[in-house]
Amino acid sequence: MTYRPFKADHVGSLLRPQRLKDARAKYNQNEISGAELKQIEDEEIDRIIEKQLEIGLHSITDGEFRRSWWHFDFLENLDGVEGYTPDHGLEFEGLETRAHNVRVVDKVRYNPNHPHFDHFKFLYDRVNGRATAKVSIPSPNQLFHPNILNEDIYPNIEDFAHDISEAYRQSLQHFYDLGARYIQIDDVYWASLTDGTHKVRGRQRTDEEKVRARELAYKVVNDAVKGLPKDLILTTHICRGNYQSTWAISGGYEAIAPYLFKEHLHGFFLEYDDERSGDFEPLRYFDKEAYAVLGLITSKTPALEDKELIKQRIKEAQQYISLDQICLSPQCGFASTEEGNQLTEEEQWTKLKYVVELSNELLGSAN
Repeated sequence: MTYRPFKADHVGSLLRPQRLKDARAKYNQNEISGAELKQIEDEEIDRIIEKQLEIGLHSITDGEFRRSWWHFDFLENLDGVEGYTPDHGLEFEGLETRAHNVRVVDKVRYNPNHPHFDHFKFLYDRVNGRATAKVSIPSPNQLFHPNILNEDIYPNIEDFAHDISEAYRQSLQHFYDLGARYIQIDDVYWASLTDGTHKVRGRQRTDEEKVRARELAYKVVNDAVKGLPKDLILTTHICRGNYQSTWAISGGYEAIAPYLFKEHLHGFFLEYDDERSGDFEPLRYFDKEAYAVLGLITSKTPALEDKELIKQRIKEAQQYISLDQICLSPQCGFASTEEGNQLTEEEQWTKLKYVVELSNELLGSAN
């Protein structure tokens, strides 16, 4: 059996409906209980499960409806990591996010009571075998951004890497034991290691520092997935930032491709919705056993891409990988944070349905 992402796929996060945003605001103001908030989350997740099935998707997510951030909610529930409020948010092109971050406060360990396990179990039970319930979590590499590591706790970065990989390996196995057969790890860290502009945090790394960081980054992921069951589909999504339709990082894949594509994964979700992503030539490093999920459809704007242009770009990619290796997706989610991108929910569903239609026409199937 071939284990791969679907020919028509998506990154996972979906626009939060106003009802859910209002409920979370009331919960944060102590106007409703946690149980009342969960009931609304459950109902809205049920609704979007049915909508994803209706438009023909085969990988079904909960839209990250129980999260405020695509990454912090998972990371700060690992043992040894905590969330906190810094002086400033993260800087994007013309915008600054809400002020939040995570930091290491103790040895990093797997948390068997991580709330995301219950979140997945709800999704898995509701999908009920009609499609594949997909988990999306941040990559272990997200903990290597500057200002997260506590060098008093981890004077040796190799020890830090070992503990993070092990915490993730156990977490991935736990998801599998709950029924997960498709897990995607979302990774912005790789984009900060390109030769392009890194606008998120701190100073620019030197070229030598970037090489060392690239080598460690693929090792961390490979150690995290080592020994997991063979029938678990594992993919990664390489992102350049996605906040209210803005972005944080530019730079093509050329500098990172020789390292990134050494990750032992079944598929790579690659952003290719604008010129910031560069060309397809870095795909020459691609493993012939892996699949490239080309993010040729943008989640940042409502306009539908020209079909002939998408067809042309797929042909360009075929200079380096086979058509059989190509899948199609939006370049990112629609709501990496609960604020969401600048389009309506109806426009979001239209985009996702378009991905399915294009896949059926240009790739031969959506599954």
